[in-house]
Amino acid sequence: MTTRTLLAAASALALLAGPASAAETLKIGMITTLSGPGAGLGIDIRDGFALALEHLGGKLGGLDTQVVEADDQQKPDVAVGLTNRMVERDRVHMVTGVVWSNLALAMMPTLANAQTFFISPNAGPSQLAGSQCNPYFFNVAWQNDTIHEAVGQHVQEQGFKKVYLMAPNYPAGKDALAGFKRYYKGAAAGEVYTQVGQLDYAAELAQLKAAAPDAVYVFYPGGMGINFIKQYDQAGLKGQVPLFGPGFSFDQDIFGAVGESALGVKNSAQWSPDMDNPVNQKFVAGFKAKHNRLPSMYASQGYDAALVIDAAVKAVGGNVADKDKLRAAFKAAKIASVRGSFTFNNNHYPVQNVYLREVVKGADGVVTNKLVGTVFKDHADAYAKDCGMK
Repeated sequence: MTTRTLLAAASALALLAGPASAAETLKIGMITTLSGPGAGLGIDIRDGFALALEHLGGKLGGLDTQVVEADDQQKPDVAVGLTNRMVERDRVHMVTGVVWSNLALAMMPTLANAQTFFISPNAGPSQLAGSQCNPYFFNVAWQNDTIHEAVGQHVQEQGFKKVYLMAPNYPAGKDALAGFKRYYKGAAAGEVYTQVGQLDYAAELAQLKAAAPDAVYVFYPGGMGINFIKQYDQAGLKGQVPLFGPGFSFDQDIFGAVGESALGVKNSAQWSPDMDNPVNQKFVAGFKAKHNRLPSMYASQGYDAALVIDAAVKAVGGNVADKDKLRAAFKAAKIASVRGSFTFNNNHYPVQNVYLREVVKGADGVVTNKLVGTVFKDHADAYAKDCGMK
Protein backbone atom coordinates (compact mmCIF):
# COMPACT_ATOMS: atom_id res chain seq x y z
CA MET A 1 0.00 0.00 0.00
CA THR A 2 1.26 3.45 -0.88
CA THR A 3 0.12 6.51 1.04
CA ARG A 4 0.85 10.04 -0.07
CA THR A 5 -0.45 13.29 1.36
CA LEU A 6 -0.79 16.48 -0.63
CA LEU A 7 -1.49 19.43 1.67
CA ALA A 8 -1.77 23.04 0.58
CA ALA A 9 -0.66 25.36 3.40
CA ALA A 10 -2.92 28.30 4.21
CA SER A 11 -1.60 31.79 3.56
CA ALA A 12 -2.38 34.95 5.46
CA LEU A 13 -4.58 36.12 2.61
CA ALA A 14 -6.56 32.87 2.71
CA LEU A 15 -7.31 33.44 6.38
CA LEU A 16 -9.06 36.66 5.36
CA ALA A 17 -10.96 35.17 2.45
CA GLY A 18 -14.25 34.47 4.22
CA PRO A 19 -16.19 31.74 6.03
CA ALA A 20 -14.89 28.87 3.90
CA SER A 21 -11.26 29.61 4.71
CA ALA A 22 -12.00 29.43 8.44
CA ALA A 23 -13.30 25.86 8.15
CA GLU A 24 -11.27 22.73 8.73
CA THR A 25 -9.03 21.19 6.09
CA LEU A 26 -10.95 19.19 3.51
CA LYS A 27 -9.75 15.58 3.57
CA ILE A 28 -10.20 13.44 0.46
CA GLY A 29 -9.58 9.69 0.45
CA MET A 30 -8.04 8.67 -2.89
CA ILE A 31 -8.57 4.90 -3.04
CA THR A 32 -7.47 3.70 -6.46
CA THR A 33 -5.49 1.01 -8.29
CA LEU A 34 -1.77 1.78 -8.32
CA SER A 35 -0.29 -1.69 -8.83
CA GLY A 36 -0.94 -4.69 -11.07
CA PRO A 37 -2.37 -4.82 -14.62
CA GLY A 38 -4.97 -2.12 -13.90
CA ALA A 39 -2.52 0.37 -12.39
CA GLY A 40 -2.48 2.65 -15.43
CA LEU A 41 -6.15 3.48 -14.93
CA GLY A 42 -5.78 4.40 -11.27
CA ILE A 43 -2.61 6.39 -11.89
CA ASP A 44 -4.37 8.43 -14.56
CA ILE A 45 -7.36 9.13 -12.29
CA ARG A 46 -5.00 10.19 -9.49
CA ASP A 47 -2.93 12.38 -11.81
CA GLY A 48 -5.99 14.03 -13.34
CA PHE A 49 -7.40 14.80 -9.90
CA ALA A 50 -4.06 16.17 -8.72
CA LEU A 51 -3.79 18.42 -11.78
CA ALA A 52 -7.23 19.91 -11.12
CA LEU A 53 -6.25 20.53 -7.50
CA GLU A 54 -3.09 22.27 -8.73
CA HIS A 55 -5.10 24.38 -11.17
CA LEU A 56 -7.39 25.37 -8.29
CA GLY A 57 -4.48 26.55 -6.17
CA GLY A 58 -4.41 23.55 -3.84
CA LYS A 59 -7.94 24.24 -2.59
CA LEU A 60 -11.31 22.66 -3.26
CA GLY A 61 -14.28 24.85 -2.51
CA GLY A 62 -11.93 27.38 -0.94
CA LEU A 63 -10.67 24.90 1.65
CA ASP A 64 -7.10 23.74 2.07
CA THR A 65 -7.22 20.19 0.75
CA GLN A 66 -5.43 17.06 1.90
CA VAL A 67 -5.51 13.98 -0.31
CA VAL A 68 -4.83 10.68 1.45
CA GLU A 69 -3.80 8.17 -1.21
CA ALA A 70 -3.90 4.37 -1.04
CA ASP A 71 -3.56 1.44 -3.44
CA ASP A 72 -6.57 -0.91 -3.49
CA GLN A 73 -4.54 -3.47 -5.51
CA GLN A 74 -7.76 -4.18 -7.46
CA LYS A 75 -8.92 -6.37 -4.55
CA PRO A 76 -12.33 -5.90 -2.87
CA ASP A 77 -11.09 -6.94 0.59
CA VAL A 78 -8.19 -4.47 0.40
CA ALA A 79 -10.53 -1.71 -0.78
CA VAL A 80 -12.93 -2.35 2.11
CA GLY A 81 -10.07 -2.34 4.61
CA LEU A 82 -8.81 0.97 3.25
CA THR A 83 -12.32 2.41 3.37
CA ASN A 84 -12.66 1.48 7.04
CA ARG A 85 -9.26 2.98 7.80
CA MET A 86 -10.01 6.22 6.03
CA VAL A 87 -13.41 6.60 7.66
CA GLU A 88 -12.38 5.64 11.20
CA ARG A 89 -8.75 6.75 11.47
CA ASP A 90 -8.18 9.35 8.78
CA ARG A 91 -11.72 10.78 9.07
CA VAL A 92 -11.94 11.79 5.43
CA HIS A 93 -14.90 13.89 4.32
CA MET A 94 -15.32 12.01 1.06
CA VAL A 95 -13.76 9.23 -1.00
CA THR A 96 -12.90 9.14 -4.71
CA GLY A 97 -10.53 7.37 -7.11
CA VAL A 98 -12.17 3.95 -7.49
CA VAL A 99 -11.80 2.30 -10.90
CA TRP A 100 -13.62 -1.03 -10.55
CA SER A 101 -17.35 -1.59 -10.03
CA ASN A 102 -16.95 -4.65 -7.82
CA LEU A 103 -14.77 -2.60 -5.46
CA ALA A 104 -17.28 0.25 -5.43
CA LEU A 105 -20.10 -2.14 -4.50
CA ALA A 106 -18.00 -3.65 -1.70
CA MET A 107 -17.08 -0.23 -0.28
CA MET A 108 -20.50 1.41 -0.45
CA PRO A 109 -22.07 -0.06 2.73
CA THR A 110 -19.22 1.27 4.89
CA LEU A 111 -19.35 4.71 3.32
CA ALA A 112 -23.14 4.96 3.50
CA ASN A 113 -23.20 3.88 7.14
CA ALA A 114 -20.59 6.52 7.94
CA GLN A 115 -22.45 9.13 5.85
CA THR A 116 -19.25 9.69 3.87
CA PHE A 117 -19.74 10.84 0.28
CA PHE A 118 -18.38 8.60 -2.48
CA ILE A 119 -17.56 10.64 -5.61
CA SER A 120 -16.81 8.02 -8.24
CA PRO A 121 -14.59 9.13 -11.13
CA ASN A 122 -15.17 5.86 -12.97
CA ALA A 123 -17.00 2.89 -11.40
CA GLY A 124 -20.69 3.16 -12.31
CA PRO A 125 -22.45 -0.14 -11.58
CA SER A 126 -26.09 -0.59 -12.53
CA GLN A 127 -26.96 -1.59 -8.96
CA LEU A 128 -26.11 1.87 -7.64
CA ALA A 129 -27.98 3.52 -10.52
CA GLY A 130 -31.28 1.73 -9.94
CA SER A 131 -33.05 0.26 -6.93
CA GLN A 132 -29.88 0.40 -4.78
CA CYS A 133 -29.14 4.06 -5.56
CA ASN A 134 -27.63 5.80 -2.57
CA PRO A 135 -27.78 9.41 -1.33
CA TYR A 136 -24.04 9.30 -0.58
CA PHE A 137 -22.96 8.07 -4.03
CA PHE A 138 -22.32 10.36 -7.01
CA ASN A 139 -20.76 9.25 -10.29
CA VAL A 140 -19.12 12.03 -12.33
CA ALA A 141 -18.27 9.85 -15.36
CA TRP A 142 -21.12 7.65 -16.61
CA GLN A 143 -23.26 4.65 -15.70
CA ASN A 144 -21.47 1.56 -17.01
CA ASP A 145 -24.08 0.70 -19.66
CA THR A 146 -24.35 4.10 -21.34
CA ILE A 147 -20.99 4.18 -23.12
CA HIS A 148 -21.66 0.68 -24.47
CA GLU A 149 -25.17 1.65 -25.53
CA ALA A 150 -23.70 4.25 -27.87
CA VAL A 151 -21.63 1.66 -29.77
CA GLY A 152 -24.66 -0.63 -29.90
CA GLN A 153 -26.59 2.19 -31.52
CA HIS A 154 -23.78 2.93 -33.99
CA VAL A 155 -23.32 -0.73 -34.96
CA GLN A 156 -27.08 -1.07 -35.43
CA GLU A 157 -27.15 2.00 -37.68
CA GLN A 158 -24.23 0.61 -39.73
CA GLY A 159 -26.20 -2.55 -40.48
CA PHE A 160 -24.08 -5.22 -38.80
CA LYS A 161 -26.12 -8.40 -38.28
CA LYS A 162 -23.87 -10.87 -36.46
CA VAL A 163 -21.70 -9.35 -33.72
CA TYR A 164 -19.45 -11.33 -31.38
CA LEU A 165 -19.44 -10.02 -27.78
CA MET A 166 -16.69 -10.36 -25.14
CA ALA A 167 -16.13 -8.90 -21.66
CA PRO A 168 -14.61 -9.86 -18.28
CA ASN A 169 -16.89 -11.65 -15.83
CA TYR A 170 -17.57 -8.95 -13.23
CA PRO A 171 -20.34 -6.35 -12.75
CA ALA A 172 -19.01 -3.81 -15.26
CA GLY A 173 -18.48 -6.56 -17.86
CA LYS A 174 -22.07 -7.71 -17.56
CA ASP A 175 -23.33 -4.12 -17.66
CA ALA A 176 -21.20 -3.58 -20.78
CA LEU A 177 -22.81 -6.25 -22.87
CA ALA A 178 -26.28 -5.52 -21.47
CA GLY A 179 -25.86 -1.90 -22.54
CA PHE A 180 -24.63 -2.82 -26.02
CA LYS A 181 -27.55 -5.22 -26.58
CA ARG A 182 -30.06 -2.61 -25.42
CA TYR A 183 -29.51 -0.74 -28.71
CA TYR A 184 -28.07 -3.41 -30.99
CA LYS A 185 -30.95 -5.52 -32.33
CA GLY A 186 -29.03 -8.00 -34.48
CA ALA A 187 -27.91 -11.50 -33.57
CA ALA A 188 -25.06 -12.27 -31.18
CA ALA A 189 -22.59 -14.58 -32.93
CA GLY A 190 -21.28 -15.36 -29.45
CA GLU A 191 -21.32 -13.90 -25.95
CA VAL A 192 -18.25 -14.74 -23.89
CA TYR A 193 -17.31 -13.71 -20.34
CA THR A 194 -13.65 -14.23 -19.47
CA GLN A 195 -11.81 -14.14 -16.16
CA VAL A 196 -11.00 -10.74 -14.66
CA GLY A 197 -7.28 -10.14 -15.18
CA GLN A 198 -6.97 -12.73 -17.96
CA LEU A 199 -4.12 -11.94 -20.34
CA ASP A 200 -4.09 -14.87 -22.80
CA TYR A 201 -6.99 -14.97 -25.28
CA ALA A 202 -5.73 -17.62 -27.73
CA ALA A 203 -8.57 -20.06 -27.02
CA GLU A 204 -11.23 -17.34 -27.13
CA LEU A 205 -9.89 -15.94 -30.41
CA ALA A 206 -10.01 -19.39 -31.96
CA GLN A 207 -13.67 -19.66 -30.94
CA LEU A 208 -14.32 -16.18 -32.29
CA LYS A 209 -12.82 -17.06 -35.69
CA ALA A 210 -14.96 -20.21 -35.88
CA ALA A 211 -18.12 -18.17 -35.23
CA ALA A 212 -17.41 -16.04 -38.35
CA PRO A 213 -18.99 -12.78 -37.07
CA ASP A 214 -19.29 -9.65 -39.19
CA ALA A 215 -18.06 -7.49 -36.27
CA VAL A 216 -16.67 -7.84 -32.74
CA TYR A 217 -17.50 -5.79 -29.65
CA VAL A 218 -15.23 -6.03 -26.60
CA PHE A 219 -14.87 -4.39 -23.22
CA TYR A 220 -11.40 -4.98 -21.74
CA PRO A 221 -9.91 -2.23 -19.57
CA GLY A 222 -6.25 -1.91 -18.60
CA GLY A 223 -3.85 -4.79 -19.12
CA MET A 224 -6.65 -7.05 -20.33
CA GLY A 225 -7.31 -4.69 -23.23
CA ILE A 226 -3.65 -4.32 -24.12
CA ASN A 227 -3.23 -8.07 -24.51
CA PHE A 228 -6.53 -8.64 -26.29
CA ILE A 229 -5.94 -5.93 -28.91
CA LYS A 230 -2.40 -7.12 -29.67
CA GLN A 231 -3.51 -10.75 -29.89
CA TYR A 232 -6.49 -9.80 -32.09
CA ASP A 233 -4.05 -8.21 -34.52
CA GLN A 234 -1.57 -11.10 -34.29
CA ALA A 235 -4.38 -13.56 -35.04
CA GLY A 236 -4.93 -11.84 -38.39
CA LEU A 237 -8.38 -10.54 -37.45
CA LYS A 238 -7.56 -6.83 -37.71
CA GLY A 239 -8.66 -5.68 -41.14
CA GLN A 240 -10.86 -8.75 -41.59
CA VAL A 241 -13.49 -8.32 -38.85
CA PRO A 242 -14.20 -4.76 -37.62
CA LEU A 243 -13.48 -4.31 -33.93
CA PHE A 244 -15.53 -1.95 -31.75
CA GLY A 245 -15.42 -1.06 -28.08
CA PRO A 246 -16.09 1.57 -25.43
CA GLY A 247 -13.72 4.49 -25.04
CA PHE A 248 -12.21 3.15 -21.85
CA SER A 249 -10.97 0.06 -23.75
CA PHE A 250 -9.46 2.14 -26.56
CA ASP A 251 -7.87 5.08 -24.84
CA GLN A 252 -4.58 6.83 -24.25
CA ASP A 253 -3.58 4.65 -21.28
CA ILE A 254 -3.04 1.64 -23.59
CA PHE A 255 -1.92 3.17 -26.89
CA GLY A 256 1.73 3.24 -25.91
CA ALA A 257 1.59 -0.54 -25.47
CA VAL A 258 -0.64 -1.53 -28.41
CA GLY A 259 0.51 1.03 -30.96
CA GLU A 260 -0.95 0.69 -34.44
CA SER A 261 -2.88 -2.47 -33.55
CA ALA A 262 -5.71 -0.19 -32.35
CA LEU A 263 -5.83 2.09 -35.42
CA GLY A 264 -9.24 2.42 -37.03
CA VAL A 265 -11.24 1.15 -34.07
CA LYS A 266 -14.44 3.12 -33.48
CA ASN A 267 -15.28 3.65 -29.80
CA SER A 268 -17.65 5.71 -27.68
CA ALA A 269 -17.01 8.20 -24.90
CA GLN A 270 -18.35 11.29 -23.18
CA TRP A 271 -14.97 12.97 -23.74
CA SER A 272 -12.14 13.18 -26.27
CA PRO A 273 -8.75 14.91 -26.05
CA ASP A 274 -9.58 17.05 -29.10
CA MET A 275 -12.78 18.53 -27.63
CA ASP A 276 -12.75 22.24 -28.34
CA ASN A 277 -13.59 23.98 -25.08
CA PRO A 278 -11.34 26.13 -22.86
CA VAL A 279 -11.41 23.82 -19.82
CA ASN A 280 -10.45 20.78 -21.87
CA GLN A 281 -7.71 22.67 -23.69
CA LYS A 282 -6.22 23.78 -20.36
CA PHE A 283 -6.50 20.24 -18.97
CA VAL A 284 -4.91 18.52 -21.98
CA ALA A 285 -2.08 21.07 -22.26
CA GLY A 286 -1.43 20.99 -18.51
CA PHE A 287 -1.46 17.20 -18.31
CA LYS A 288 0.88 16.82 -21.29
CA ALA A 289 3.29 19.43 -19.89
CA LYS A 290 3.34 17.80 -16.46
CA HIS A 291 3.47 14.11 -17.44
CA ASN A 292 4.86 14.19 -20.99
CA ARG A 293 1.94 12.15 -22.28
CA LEU A 294 -1.57 12.79 -23.52
CA PRO A 295 -4.31 12.31 -20.90
CA SER A 296 -6.69 9.38 -21.02
CA MET A 297 -10.43 9.27 -20.44
CA TYR A 298 -9.62 8.17 -16.87
CA ALA A 299 -7.47 11.23 -16.29
CA SER A 300 -10.25 13.48 -17.60
CA GLN A 301 -12.68 11.88 -15.15
CA GLY A 302 -10.30 12.39 -12.24
CA TYR A 303 -10.02 16.05 -13.24
CA ASP A 304 -13.81 16.45 -13.41
CA ALA A 305 -14.23 14.71 -10.03
CA ALA A 306 -12.14 17.44 -8.43
CA LEU A 307 -14.12 20.16 -10.24
CA VAL A 308 -17.43 18.71 -8.97
CA ILE A 309 -16.13 18.52 -5.39
CA ASP A 310 -14.87 22.10 -5.69
CA ALA A 311 -18.26 23.36 -6.88
CA ALA A 312 -20.24 21.55 -4.18
CA VAL A 313 -17.99 22.54 -1.27
CA LYS A 314 -17.96 26.13 -2.49
CA ALA A 315 -21.77 26.15 -2.68
CA VAL A 316 -22.06 25.25 1.03
CA GLY A 317 -19.45 27.80 2.07
CA GLY A 318 -17.06 25.08 3.19
CA ASN A 319 -19.56 23.63 5.70
CA VAL A 320 -19.04 19.97 4.76
CA ALA A 321 -20.55 18.84 8.08
CA ASP A 322 -24.07 19.64 6.83
CA LYS A 323 -24.64 16.45 4.83
CA ASP A 324 -28.07 17.40 3.49
CA LYS A 325 -26.88 20.74 2.12
CA LEU A 326 -23.74 19.17 0.70
CA ARG A 327 -25.77 16.46 -1.02
CA ALA A 328 -28.05 19.10 -2.54
CA ALA A 329 -24.98 21.03 -3.66
CA PHE A 330 -23.54 17.98 -5.39
CA LYS A 331 -26.85 17.31 -7.11
CA ALA A 332 -27.10 20.90 -8.35
CA ALA A 333 -23.41 21.29 -9.22
CA LYS A 334 -22.84 23.24 -12.41
CA ILE A 335 -19.26 23.01 -13.64
CA ALA A 336 -17.33 23.91 -16.75
CA SER A 337 -16.34 20.30 -17.43
CA VAL A 338 -13.67 18.99 -19.78
CA ARG A 339 -16.52 17.23 -21.64
CA GLY A 340 -18.80 20.25 -21.83
CA SER A 341 -22.06 20.56 -19.89
CA PHE A 342 -23.76 17.78 -17.95
CA THR A 343 -26.24 17.49 -15.10
CA PHE A 344 -26.90 14.87 -12.43
CA ASN A 345 -30.03 12.75 -12.79
CA ASN A 346 -32.20 11.74 -9.81
CA ASN A 347 -29.90 8.71 -9.25
CA HIS A 348 -26.76 10.91 -9.11
CA TYR A 349 -25.44 9.74 -12.49
CA PRO A 350 -24.73 12.14 -15.38
CA VAL A 351 -27.11 13.15 -18.13
CA GLN A 352 -24.75 14.01 -20.99
CA ASN A 353 -23.77 13.64 -24.64
CA VAL A 354 -22.04 10.46 -25.79
CA TYR A 355 -19.73 10.69 -28.80
CA LEU A 356 -18.19 8.38 -31.38
CA ARG A 357 -14.39 8.45 -31.65
CA GLU A 358 -11.87 6.78 -33.96
CA VAL A 359 -8.34 5.68 -33.08
CA VAL A 360 -5.97 7.56 -35.41
CA LYS A 361 -2.32 8.51 -35.72
CA GLY A 362 -1.91 12.22 -35.06
CA ALA A 363 0.24 14.65 -37.04
CA ASP A 364 3.00 14.08 -34.48
CA GLY A 365 2.84 10.31 -35.03
CA VAL A 366 1.19 9.63 -31.65
CA VAL A 367 -1.74 7.21 -31.62
CA THR A 368 -4.80 8.92 -30.13
CA ASN A 369 -8.56 9.42 -30.57
CA LYS A 370 -10.46 11.98 -32.61
CA LEU A 371 -14.15 12.85 -32.49
CA VAL A 372 -16.12 11.64 -35.50
CA GLY A 373 -19.73 12.16 -34.42
CA THR A 374 -22.38 12.43 -31.71
CA VAL A 375 -24.39 9.29 -30.95
CA PHE A 376 -26.59 10.51 -28.08
CA LYS A 377 -27.52 13.97 -26.82
CA ASP A 378 -28.44 14.49 -23.14
CA HIS A 379 -28.45 10.73 -22.62
CA ALA A 380 -29.66 9.28 -19.31
CA ASP A 381 -29.05 5.74 -18.10
CA ALA A 382 -31.69 3.02 -18.19
CA TYR A 383 -31.83 2.48 -14.43
CA ALA A 384 -32.75 5.94 -13.13
CA LYS A 385 -36.45 5.06 -13.29
CA ASP A 386 -35.88 2.40 -10.62
CA CYS A 387 -34.18 4.80 -8.21
CA GLY A 388 -36.40 6.07 -5.42
CA MET A 389 -34.49 9.32 -4.91
CA LYS A 390 -35.99 12.51 -6.30
